[in-house]
Amino acid sequence: MLLELRAENYAVIDHAIAGFGPGLNLLTGETGAGKSILVDALALLMGQKASTDFIRHGADKAVLSCVFESTPGAELILEANGIDAEGAEIILRREILDNGKGRVYVNNQPATVAVLRALAPELALIHAQSETLSGFDPTQQRILLDRFAGLAHEATEEAFIRWRDIQVRLTGLERDEQDRLRLADLWSFQAKEIQSAAPQPGEDEALVTEKRVLANAERLYSAAMGANNVLYEDTGSAEAALVAAQKHIEELARFDAQFLDAVQQLASARATIEDISATVRDYAEKINASPERLEEIEDRLALLDRLKRKYGASLAEVIAFGEEAAHKLAEIENRDEIVKSLRADLAKAAAAYKTAAHALTAERTAAAKKLEKLAEAQMNDLAMKARFSIAVAPAEDPAAWTAHGWDTVECRIATNAGEPLKPLDEIASGGEMSRVLLALKVSVEEGANRAKARKVQVPRTLVFDEIDIGIGGRAAEAVGQKLKSLSRVQQVLCVTHLPQIAAFADQHFLIEKQEKQRRTQTSISLLTPQERAEEIARMISGARVTDTSLRHAEQMLKSSGGD
Repeated sequence: MLLELRAENYAVIDHAIAGFGPGLNLLTGETGAGKSILVDALALLMGQKASTDFIRHGADKAVLSCVFESTPGAELILEANGIDAEGAEIILRREILDNGKGRVYVNNQPATVAVLRALAPELALIHAQSETLSGFDPTQQRILLDRFAGLAHEATEEAFIRWRDIQVRLTGLERDEQDRLRLADLWSFQAKEIQSAAPQPGEDEALVTEKRVLANAERLYSAAMGANNVLYEDTGSAEAALVAAQKHIEELARFDAQFLDAVQQLASARATIEDISATVRDYAEKINASPERLEEIEDRLALLDRLKRKYGASLAEVIAFGEEAAHKLAEIENRDEIVKSLRADLAKAAAAYKTAAHALTAERTAAAKKLEKLAEAQMNDLAMKARFSIAVAPAEDPAAWTAHGWDTVECRIATNAGEPLKPLDEIASGGEMSRVLLALKVSVEEGANRAKARKVQVPRTLVFDEIDIGIGGRAAEAVGQKLKSLSRVQQVLCVTHLPQIAAFADQHFLIEKQEKQRRTQTSISLLTPQERAEEIARMISGARVTDTSLRHAEQMLKSSGGD
């Protein structure tokens, strides 16, 4: 859900903030007040191409930002692009500079427009008068159909992944002979180099420790023996002092029992000193100041370092690399037999995929027949008099295989009697396109609710600009009802000129254009219930609000449940 939208120095907007809520958010205002500007601002935050024309006159940059509730899908996109998640929200910010450049931030971290475009389908679907049909491409059409039918792709996806993995292995083995021999020589050299060195995990760390000891043998021997002498061997050693002290304390204990514990503590201290002395003495005796061993260790470490530079950051990675090279070499040496086996596996995997994809095509085709009837009825409620169909075209060529099947889904429509059905992108009217999208969304959500299907995700925020062009009366009320119905399951933002639609709002925003200090400025404000009645009355009667129009507005609000 979109929580907040901000715009600074954007077009005629000096500074505007809008906080949106769940349900139906409607934007109204006089013609030319800048309602569509806010929709365009959101489109820019979804990755639409920017221009310096968007910068307010006299400013050096335009700044747009918004806050969305996060989704699991959006968080995966952030992770894939190295961007940290920020709790339950996603913050998008875009700056358009007057030198033609721009900056993008996601969760206050530098990003790119490509990241905005990747996030867009997960966060919002915008249909604005100024946009192309790119936001409702065949992929979106397929997603809508699958949601309507409650289709899941697990079987197709599993079959596709198995087929693709076998295909990749087979392609690797079927390279040309010269390439195969070159790779065989390389892997053979790598495997032998690692195997001849026979590295062991952690070996380098142990050798570094031993090298450090050998390089400092004299100092270590002197320190160990010095500690042994002071603790035990010298006439005035710590052990001798403790023996003398123990005798005196034992004499005291003969007459006063409170010193018995002290006698035991001194005996324990003597035992500890004897243990430490024995340990350092044994350590000193084992020190071997051998230049030959030191040279041997240095050579071994140099060999291991060379292997790590070539094959991995650690000896464990080097060993794993050698095992992989040996495995690849074995595959090449047994290539003919392995290729034969893989081809058989590939044929089985392809057959399994075809079975799953055919089943998915059949389900989509059946669902398309149901959806096109529902959507056509919804469109005709919106004064379109349209004929509508959904074509599901399977492409059995492996080049078209995907994890969600091989179907291309295309919505087709004829908006005038006697015209043939055509793809949606050939519709001339943006208003008609908005109503088509609204009818489809309502039909899909009603079908999904009946089937209790929530497996296929669709954008959480839907934006419609000028959806009411060319309609009025009962058709306008039908649009309002459908928007309200749709907003029960998804947040909806809509720009409208019609009071019949505005009366259904859960949140009603007024866009106003004013002149301040000889500059035109656009502002946005959330209306109170009384202000809503006055704004709807203005939409009914024009600039002059009359008692009749106000009563009519109040009645419309009451009838729609928006009072």
